[in-house]
Amino acid sequence: MVGTLAVIIGLSTLFFTVILSLVGSFNLVTLGILVVAFNILQWLISPYIVDALYRVRRIPEHENPRLHETVENLSRKSGIKKPRLMLAQIPIPNAFAYGSPIAGNRVAVTDGLLKTLEYEEVEAVIGHELGHLKYRDVQTMMFVSILPAIFYYIGFSLMLSMYGRRREGSGGAALLGIGFMAFSWILNMFILYLSRLREYYADGHSASIVEDGPRKLSEGLAKIVHTTKKMGRTRKKTQHLNAFKALFIADPDHADTDSMAISKITASGDQKLVQGILSKKLTTMDKVIEIFSTHPNIVKRLRTLQELS
Repeated sequence: MVGTLAVIIGLSTLFFTVILSLVGSFNLVTLGILVVAFNILQWLISPYIVDALYRVRRIPEHENPRLHETVENLSRKSGIKKPRLMLAQIPIPNAFAYGSPIAGNRVAVTDGLLKTLEYEEVEAVIGHELGHLKYRDVQTMMFVSILPAIFYYIGFSLMLSMYGRRREGSGGAALLGIGFMAFSWILNMFILYLSRLREYYADGHSASIVEDGPRKLSEGLAKIVHTTKKMGRTRKKTQHLNAFKALFIADPDHADTDSMAISKITASGDQKLVQGILSKKLTTMDKVIEIFSTHPNIVKRLRTLQELS
């Protein structure tokens, strides 16, 4: 799960690195232990942080029995235990899966999603999120995110320890620190690629367990992108929530870019929306932007779903 703990890990590890350096008790082994410990601890408590940030509450079965039944049926088809069904009280149409050993697995839909999508499209979105749980994406992305964090802060600590000191070999240590930090950046590029890959797998899972899944999910994704783009000021007011955007089924930061393919479409109908995206030719800029994204380009994503259908 790239990004879920990125801000917390970065700030907390940086804070303790500086503190330990100032008090003179810092060493690389201590830092390595701290980074791993904070990753694990924050993974364990992250569902509660997400709940607070997105104002998430549990949906009682009597409140939405149809949605509970859908989650139950799709969980059974996925071969996993039914997760807790949650509602995130934010207007952006989206959904996400998250959890930890102490909090259990959870699938959350937003107020905006339930208001924007037809029920069959909500079903396909839930199938996607269950795919993340089936493939253990939360655990996988947490573990792979440890390595770049370790390399970055080892490099940072080497740079910090050499700052203001003049002694033989300090220049080499500083260069080594830069090397560690550069390598952490390279690792992050691979992690972003893995994040995009997991979205394709989750899309494929939804297509396999939901009847007519490719069509339903394609229409749902197109409407999520289109609606998010139209939200304008409302979306900007919730910009602070995007620190955890890797959780979402679609990246709200890329709504403007992704929706360019459908901005000139005047014909009504969900399939017209999808076809408008599919007709867009990918530019070099689109491909460059995708390299630094947690989610695949919407055009490529829908084309893959078309192939599955």
